[in-house]
Amino acid sequence: MGTSRRLALPGFLLFLILAVVFHPVALAQSAWEEDGWLRTSLGQERLEAGDEFGCYGMPGLSWQNDPGAVAQACKTYIEDRINASQWGSAPLSSYTPDTLTMADHGKIASQGFTVHGDLTGLGDTAWHNASDTPIDLWDWYNLGRRGGSLEKGIASLEDLQSEIEAGGLVNMYWIGRVNDATVRHDSEILDYLDTTPGIWLTTWGEAWSSWSGKRCYEHTHVMNEDENGSVLSFESLETEACFSVSNGLPWNVPLTWIIDVGGVEVRSVSSRDSSNALPSIEGAKNAMEGWWQQTDGALVLSVVNGHAVDIALNGTGVDHDVLAQADFFNNHSAAVTIAGHETTDLFKWSKRFVDESDVRFTWLVQPRPTDGQDAWIPYAVVGIGVLTTFLMLGVLGREGLGPWSKLAGQETLHNEGLPTLKKRSLDADEEA
Repeated sequence: MGTSRRLALPGFLLFLILAVVFHPVALAQSAWEEDGWLRTSLGQERLEAGDEFGCYGMPGLSWQNDPGAVAQACKTYIEDRINASQWGSAPLSSYTPDTLTMADHGKIASQGFTVHGDLTGLGDTAWHNASDTPIDLWDWYNLGRRGGSLEKGIASLEDLQSEIEAGGLVNMYWIGRVNDATVRHDSEILDYLDTTPGIWLTTWGEAWSSWSGKRCYEHTHVMNEDENGSVLSFESLETEACFSVSNGLPWNVPLTWIIDVGGVEVRSVSSRDSSNALPSIEGAKNAMEGWWQQTDGALVLSVVNGHAVDIALNGTGVDHDVLAQADFFNNHSAAVTIAGHETTDLFKWSKRFVDESDVRFTWLVQPRPTDGQDAWIPYAVVGIGVLTTFLMLGVLGREGLGPWSKLAGQETLHNEGLPTLKKRSLDADEEA
């Protein structure tokens, strides 16, 4: 029993030392202070509007030295304060510098971040131009930047128009403040995005989830007749295959289906379980469930996987066919995201866009670094912890416990042995 205690105690103390000294998240914890707006109604309003929260970085931690630790700490920071999106709680999007290897990006992806951007320098890319359609998961580790900045004086409406007309995902960027200076946005850019038809205003994680969801193409559809005409029951299935294509679960976002109903008028679309009617989404720019009928008679239906709906038609004997999944929500020809880099204060970054625009932001958040005079705190904590541990080892050594007990015992024997040797020497002199 005594031997096991002597072995367990120093091992436990060594673990404490290593945990304090070498755990990067513990060392960095006091290097930042949180953005309190993430926990307030402002954060919830941005979620409900369709914005997304992703990662930019963590003060005190280095993307170059330990990208996995940065991703893990940033994920915890977000999840402890707010959901990443109205479609899912886990964050999917992260900024990464252009100095990381593919192995580094794999470590970041292992924490659930599936979209890395926006110019990461890897050979595989996604949406660096209109035809750069992603094929594999790792293509999203180098999300392109298109369309320029939202900043007034830097933004170019002509360049943005050209990119949107070319199609694909147009990924703009935005930095709301530089030090204490407010950066002005270009209102002409917002007006153009709000008024131009055919544009899906989305976010990084939403776009990735839509792309990932389309890789699972399973659905059921059955036509029946009733006293008012016909009812087409349709469901986009949520199967295991939908999730096996990714190393992180995609959000269950609305996917858009194009259904040929033979030109027959669609009377309504309702949820099969609740009978609640789905709204019209004609011209809608933000992802949501709903429907509308094109001039050619085709039905444009937007639903999440697993949501069964009944489509009421004003006719009988209807020939129908599920034609395809649209490339983008609502069968739009282009998609636009705006990434808010270095978001340390959600209120200051977003207040000018509240109730002003349908544009949606991917807020790449990070805590605010603490003042320079507080930078010594992590090291003081480590120093105190190490000093306390060594003092404990010294006290335990005197009691015959711990790794220093043998040294303490030898010192005791040495000190106790000196008088004995001196006494024996005196006795020998008296006998002589």
